[in-house]
Amino acid sequence: MSTAAQLIVKCLQNEGVAVVFGIPGEENIRFVQALAASGIRYILTRHEQGAAFMAEMYGRVTGRAGVVSATLGPGAINMQLGVADATTNSTPLVAISAQVGQDREYKESHQYVDLVSMYAPITRWSAPVPTARAIPEMVRKAFKVAETERPAAVYLAVPEHIDEDDADYELEPLPRNVVRADAPAARQVARAVDILRSAQRPVLLAGHGAARSDATAALVRFAEELGIRVANTFHGKGVMPDDHPNSIGTVGFMRHDYVNFGFDNADVVIAVGYELQEFDPVRINPQGDKKIIHIHRFPAEVDAHYSVSVGIIGDISDSLNQLADALSGCSFDGAEVPGSGLLDEEFARGQQDSRYPLAPQRVVADTRAALGRSDVVLVDTGATKMWMARLYPTFERNTCLISNGLSTMGFALPGALGVQLAQPDVKVLAVVGDGAFLMNSQEIETAVREKIPLVVLIWEDGGYGLIEWKMDLELGEHHYVRFGNPDIVQYAQSFGAKGYRISHADELLPTLRAALDDDGVSLICCPVDYSENLRLTDRLGELDETL
Repeated sequence: MSTAAQLIVKCLQNEGVAVVFGIPGEENIRFVQALAASGIRYILTRHEQGAAFMAEMYGRVTGRAGVVSATLGPGAINMQLGVADATTNSTPLVAISAQVGQDREYKESHQYVDLVSMYAPITRWSAPVPTARAIPEMVRKAFKVAETERPAAVYLAVPEHIDEDDADYELEPLPRNVVRADAPAARQVARAVDILRSAQRPVLLAGHGAARSDATAALVRFAEELGIRVANTFHGKGVMPDDHPNSIGTVGFMRHDYVNFGFDNADVVIAVGYELQEFDPVRINPQGDKKIIHIHRFPAEVDAHYSVSVGIIGDISDSLNQLADALSGCSFDGAEVPGSGLLDEEFARGQQDSRYPLAPQRVVADTRAALGRSDVVLVDTGATKMWMARLYPTFERNTCLISNGLSTMGFALPGALGVQLAQPDVKVLAVVGDGAFLMNSQEIETAVREKIPLVVLIWEDGGYGLIEWKMDLELGEHHYVRFGNPDIVQYAQSFGAKGYRISHADELLPTLRAALDDDGVSLICCPVDYSENLRLTDRLGELDETL
């Protein structure tokens, strides 16, 4: 028999939860006490936002809902950004907070806000726990909804009188059931086959759903047997290895990039696991005239530039394999993509660039050289993201993690802790701009205290580089984007971490390797020459498909 707080924890254990991230409050002390006695690891963070990002990235790489906990009022509100990021990035997360008791939630009351209503727009399901007897059903539903065909965050509010409820309950967690995707409909596969047999220049776009579904083997087989070129979204990086000859790179950069030429010429787009929130489909189908085959576990969203000719709903790998079988003997090997190879040339030039401050291309190249194929880099939002997303070669799914649903600044540093706890055998690197760095740098203390390895590479330019880039492109000038930074070496040391400052280009790679081989916490400050930003967009603006 269990108290209400113990029952919640038993239900979490039943779901396989190994770690909870958060900050306790007065109103959920018994829940935290029950966690302490359970064997579930509780990671005390320095901000609820950081805790939510840790839980989100834990869920992103495991496919199982990460769990974040907070107190009521301001604690629960602080948690919201990471929760919204999880939903918009299709990542499973369960958020649990305290709430005032039902005896005072109907009136003006200390620390009371309607949290369930606040969370409703940013979660798949938001609900209060009305009674202890509802706990087994509500926790099971929370994980079922979070881990469904399109993962998202859910939120449960636990009133303080339930946390305090010490009655014995003869209740047990409900059995965990796993929803599996159905086989694709044979009629839809046949309709897609008809479209592809009459196609001239099809191109495949692999999105986040393909990465979540671990569809690499089926995707590679499909591309090889039919001779189809494959691009990926920011979220789909690595699901088609970038060193595969059929790969043409990552689409989603803010300007017409080399990869876009594959879509300019295409008459059919095979969208595999693509979700509109990843980036606007107008970028690949500006006239809305291309035939689109949508392959996913759920139907497509409606958009004028994503008018689906055929939707194949079901297991993604099964769908691709059935298509490949039905199209045996059909080949598009002659459908070359103009401009293919230009990204490789740009990357190679960056490897040799010895300027200081460092060229972004050099930082990307040295980051790639320092990490193994299965190691993980988290790339924060800003100019940093633009360079890494388009240029960083990625060879396995979930090894280059980017927020491109909400595009949130400040997620990568705390998120790296979640990834490292989920995958202790891989090296994890957080790549952040100096604008994003200080937004959640307090979690350096969490890493030091919890003895979680953490390496943070800070691209330093003294400003919000992406906003400056956009202003300069569209306004010809920029305003209110420059700031100062602390001495990163001393800042790191004040937390008990190691700090490094790169003083010439040849220092970066050995410093990265040394930090990644260390079991401790390291910050690396690398000055970056963002004059390359406008050079890049100018160069892309001069390109056309004859290249």
